[in-house]
Amino acid sequence: MRLRTKLACISISFCGLAPAFAQDVAVITPYLAQPGTQFYVDSFRERATELGWEVDVVHTDGDFAAVIDHIEDVVAKGVDAIVINVDPSQFGPGLSAAANAGVPVGGMDAGSDPLLATNVTSNGYARAAVTAAYIVNRIGGAGQVVMFTYDAFPPVQVRGVIADAIFDNHPDIAVIKRITPDISDGAVADSRAQMEAVLADNPEPGSISAIWAAWDQPALGALQASEAAGRSDEGIVITGIDANPQALEAIGSGFSVEATVAQDFKAIGHKTAETVAQLLAGEMPKQRVIYVPANLVTVHNTGR
Repeated sequence: MRLRTKLACISISFCGLAPAFAQDVAVITPYLAQPGTQFYVDSFRERATELGWEVDVVHTDGDFAAVIDHIEDVVAKGVDAIVINVDPSQFGPGLSAAANAGVPVGGMDAGSDPLLATNVTSNGYARAAVTAAYIVNRIGGAGQVVMFTYDAFPPVQVRGVIADAIFDNHPDIAVIKRITPDISDGAVADSRAQMEAVLADNPEPGSISAIWAAWDQPALGALQASEAAGRSDEGIVITGIDANPQALEAIGSGFSVEATVAQDFKAIGHKTAETVAQLLAGEMPKQRVIYVPANLVTVHNTGR
């Protein structure tokens, strides 16, 4: 009865009118150290405030084992809805606990699972394709490439799959190293350290043509490594994904980071909130995955 009682309220608030009382929504993520996650969590909170909700952001600080416990905990506390930013297929017991309690769970740049009502994200396949194709064109279809990936998180894992396919389609391109950085500190420091080792193993100028990163933080770490090694003038092409401020500054300043893909973090956060509002109103979104557009950013359109 509790959920039915609140349906009229959420329908009113979703239309922009003052809500009768607050909805309690929990956002659970292990990735808040990543700038992109911070941006869309802030955007979600902004829209949720407009809807009159109370939002509890739970950051497990990279502790994946804690995610199930926190889902079960917020369910026990009586939240009205949950938003996760993590691979849902790894947390079935927590999602089952929410389903058994009648608490809808939505994804914000998460993956897909039968127990996840919907997922709002941007198209990772398209983002990876455009940056990998950019590298192929810039290096003339030939050269040695280093890749930074993170297969534990579905929205990032699919980017690596597509980039692999594009590079594999060019016989004169060789991926000489595939790196999964430590993300606990945001991934920049470990990406730099691992890239420094790759540069040391390939000391000849021109031995590395490009660095493809599945998100911006490794791209920035790779940039720092090339600068520290005195190799930033070799023309190593570096690309990322997310268009965080540091990456945009690097592109606009003419550094080796040449391209990234701008996700509309505000739109992702807002759309997730509006999708949760639908779920609370008893309406299942027509699409299980809702894509928000993203755009390639280079020095020609950074505005810097």
